[in-house]
Amino acid sequence: MIAEIGQFSLILALVFSTLLATLPLIGSLRGVVNLQQLARPVARTQFLLTLIAYICLTLAFLNNDFSVAYVANTSNSHLPLLYKISGVWGGHEGSLLLWTLILATWTMAVSFSKGIPEDMVARVLSVMGMIGFGFLLFTLMTSNPFDRLFPVPPEGRDLNPLLQDVGLAIHPPMLYVGYVGFSVAFAFSVAAMISGRFDAAWARWTRPWTNVAWLFLTIGIALGSWWAYYELGWGGWWFWDPVENASFMPWLIGTALIHSLAATEKRGVFKAWTVLLSVFAFSLSLLGTFLVRSGVLTSVHAFATDPERGLFILIFLTIVVGGSLSLFAWRAPKIVSRVHFNVISREMAILLNNIFLGILCFAVLIGTLYPLVLDALNMGKISVGPPYFDFIFMVIGIPLAAIIGIGTLIRWKKDQIKRINKTVLFSLVLSIAVGFFTPLLMDHYSFGAGLGIATGLFVIVLNITNLGARTSKGKRIKDLLGTPRSFYGMVVAHLGIGIFIIGVTMTNTYSIEKDIRMLPGDVHEIQGYGFGFKGITEVQGPNYRATQGRFDVTRNDKTLTTLRPEKRVYLVQQNPMTEAAIDAGFTRDLYVALGEPLEERNAWAVRVYFKPFIRWIWLGALVMALGGGLAASDKRYRRSKKYARASSPMVRSAVGSVVENNTAPVN
Repeated sequence: MIAEIGQFSLILALVFSTLLATLPLIGSLRGVVNLQQLARPVARTQFLLTLIAYICLTLAFLNNDFSVAYVANTSNSHLPLLYKISGVWGGHEGSLLLWTLILATWTMAVSFSKGIPEDMVARVLSVMGMIGFGFLLFTLMTSNPFDRLFPVPPEGRDLNPLLQDVGLAIHPPMLYVGYVGFSVAFAFSVAAMISGRFDAAWARWTRPWTNVAWLFLTIGIALGSWWAYYELGWGGWWFWDPVENASFMPWLIGTALIHSLAATEKRGVFKAWTVLLSVFAFSLSLLGTFLVRSGVLTSVHAFATDPERGLFILIFLTIVVGGSLSLFAWRAPKIVSRVHFNVISREMAILLNNIFLGILCFAVLIGTLYPLVLDALNMGKISVGPPYFDFIFMVIGIPLAAIIGIGTLIRWKKDQIKRINKTVLFSLVLSIAVGFFTPLLMDHYSFGAGLGIATGLFVIVLNITNLGARTSKGKRIKDLLGTPRSFYGMVVAHLGIGIFIIGVTMTNTYSIEKDIRMLPGDVHEIQGYGFGFKGITEVQGPNYRATQGRFDVTRNDKTLTTLRPEKRVYLVQQNPMTEAAIDAGFTRDLYVALGEPLEERNAWAVRVYFKPFIRWIWLGALVMALGGGLAASDKRYRRSKKYARASSPMVRSAVGSVVENNTAPVN
């Protein structure tokens, strides 16, 4: 009965998404206020119905209802409670329902927007209703999570052992919130194109939603990297897997969109570019959905191999991209920026920033899709691996980092190099000195490491300097307290980028990996740390058996910690899994993964890693996300009524003239 309630709720949600996609849009086009006002309650009802469906599926998991085919395929009565809950999104049908619920949540959140004209809200919610209609139709036609199974099996097939992990319990929801969040920026841009209104208010309404989506996508990608590091047993944090790339591409374009929106709001420039970026950010999110669910990939991330599902999403992606670009072509003459700026200006820095981010995204797109296209056309199989991506990001990343640092110091519209040359020169000399000195402290010198550390420090030092430049002598505390949160958000996010660069540089350059054969009593030393193998024991888990090794880690004859890596075999699927053991530190990780037993009695293959500064990679990502949160929480975004009144042509003209003459380094 619970499954039928969920099924009926999904059908009703589809009906309400149809109403949301049509009636408010008609009302906004014809000026019918009553139809416009339907948007908010219909959006909230659609959310409630989708939530009921999701709760019903969760209850089916908790009750071990194996008459539901999806539950039988992805759960088991011995599965721990946490993984029964996260197992709801552990397969294709459930993850798609989670995606749809998150989309309905974003739609409902937009319905509570205040100070935005009713016709604009109606258009935005109508566009989001169209997207919701597409995903609900996809769910009901090809991926129904409530399909019944007969005869009912006595036990489920269990959740994929790779997904039985805390990291995978929180990584997909975070990632989906970011993915789907870009639909809001997309909807605002489409709504603006429908109305022909591209003013500062439009950009201001869009900015906080985009920042929040980018925040969650950043956290989601970082969590996925963290999970791959400790769960897969290979010690890496990024492999340039096609599905990893699929999440990274909208992040790159979303980063460009955040900067472009700032310029559009502050200076009225890059309007067309901002619209296109919002279209591309959401389109790339849909592309990631297609790659995961089309069957074109074989990956730990892939959910489905049904071509029918892939074809549906491909058609939907074509409609979204084709329709929005056609609308853009129709409205292009109205999307005009008449504001001029000098070569030395913050506008130019943002433009260069966006160009570099676009190039990086295009390079990742080519490296991801080119092998798939060749394979689909039977033109051979090739592999585009880390050397290609690493080279591209090194070549483009260094000038991009320089722009990130210097661009924050430059004023809007027009500036002079001589005003900031002392600050830039000081930061450059300090960064180079510290950056190229640091490798001297390591076991070998690396010019590349010095360059990477100097690049990260340059970003950090310049942004801290920029914060100090906003204060005046005798009023520093007052000036800092009066600085808007959006500025702090920018500074913090850029600090996160600098930390991330240093972490990547140190980890990639100075990591040590050893594959060794060990007997109980053996000790192997890496970087002054001794790894003593004490033997193995058998461990029984709730739904697995494990062989657990014990390694005592010592330094200077003192025991620091005991690591207990495992080789697990899950009882139902019989999949062997490696559970690494890690001693985490601020400046290094000690990592042990237990391999296979060797022919010699009691001998084991063991993989030992020394990973310097790897935690800085995820620390940098979290600091970036914190910056996005600070920017989104700026109180100026909550003064929307005043800005809504400023949307008349006369007031917009007055505001534009003030902004035109403002040369203060405001963000």
